[in-house]
Amino acid sequence: QVHLMESGGGLVQAGGSLRLSCVASGSIFSIRAMGWYRQAPGKQRELVATIDSAGSTNYADSVKGRFTISRDNAKNTVYLQMNSLKPEDTAVYHCNVVWGLSPKFSSWGQGTQVTVSS
Repeated sequence: QVHLMESGGGLVQAGGSLRLSCVASGSIFSIRAMGWYRQAPGKQRELVATIDSAGSTNYADSVKGRFTISRDNAKNTVYLQMNSLKPEDTAVYHCNVVWGLSPKFSSWGQGTQVTVSS
């Protein structure tokens, strides 16, 4: 069984910063991509940022220049540093990990709430 544990969410004023962490544990191996997605009330889940095993990153246009994704392979952990937060960043942030050889698997965390007040 694979377990993803997110932490670091909370309430912050606009312009503030938060750092999210997600630790993958259990029967997980050959981690490939790790990423963060978010879902605001009444909206579909959307990609925030991903990072592959080589360290290549991809960001949603709405967060470029403000958010930074990174990973620690030794700790099976992915981070999301969020700066210059805006009220529209308010959402539940979910961690996603793609792992395995063939087939590959995709696992999701339960999410951590980020609320940005104006």
